[in-house]
Amino acid sequence: MVTSESGPAHRHRQMAESFGADVDRYDRARMAYPDELIARIMEHSPGVDLVDVGCGTGIEARQLQAVGATVLGVEPDARMAAYARSRGLAVEESRFEDWDTAGRTFDTVIAAQAWHWIDPVAGAAKVRDVLRPGGLFAAFWNVYEPPAPVGDALLEGLRQVVPDLPLGLGAMKQADKTYEAGARQVGERFVELGGFAEPEPWRFSWSRDVTREEWLDFVPTQGFLTRLSAEQCAPALEAVGAAIDDLGGAFTLNTVTVGIAVPLRRVP
Repeated sequence: MVTSESGPAHRHRQMAESFGADVDRYDRARMAYPDELIARIMEHSPGVDLVDVGCGTGIEARQLQAVGATVLGVEPDARMAAYARSRGLAVEESRFEDWDTAGRTFDTVIAAQAWHWIDPVAGAAKVRDVLRPGGLFAAFWNVYEPPAPVGDALLEGLRQVVPDLPLGLGAMKQADKTYEAGARQVGERFVELGGFAEPEPWRFSWSRDVTREEWLDFVPTQGFLTRLSAEQCAPALEAVGAAIDDLGGAFTLNTVTVGIAVPLRRVP
């Protein structure tokens, strides 16, 4: 979840719609979500008809399809949408706030690594419009916690590459707390709108081993680098690569998947 000193993330439209600059890299390098999260979504969903807000290349959608869900993606970036379709996902190109639902309703609306790009008021209202009674909204984010030398190298590299970057990079030091606070705010917005039950925070901790090549493939897919050229990114990537080399060329990446689930109340 992007924190910004120049306004809410959803107003940074150029950044929000920059992730399709290299869709192959994005789909290859971005990590899937824990099986426990996918199982919990299906357990809490009253049915199998899901909408994936800002579906990107369809990473989480494919995970849900694999366990029996029928998923419709809504994605504003034509490049992302085309890639997701090539992988078997039905996608409609639109910003979620402007999406024409044509009167359709769904059991669950999810947003993976995407809800901070949505206008919180208009987005919540759209979710309420498309959910069936008793339906579920779930937003979630993978929050990565690389070893301190790797994270510090990225921060220092970014300061050199983008000194005027309008993001609160200091929050990366305690990113899981930042994301949890943001997720709580998302839930509060839904309750304020009316019609929704009490939000339920979700948190899953997991880890995996990551090689130097895998991490350097992943780093340029982050929003503060997607609009930069390979030449502009090179100094930051070199610093990160050197830090990983000092660790033996690989490291264990601790990850927290933070989420918020908000059920729509059933009509009495």
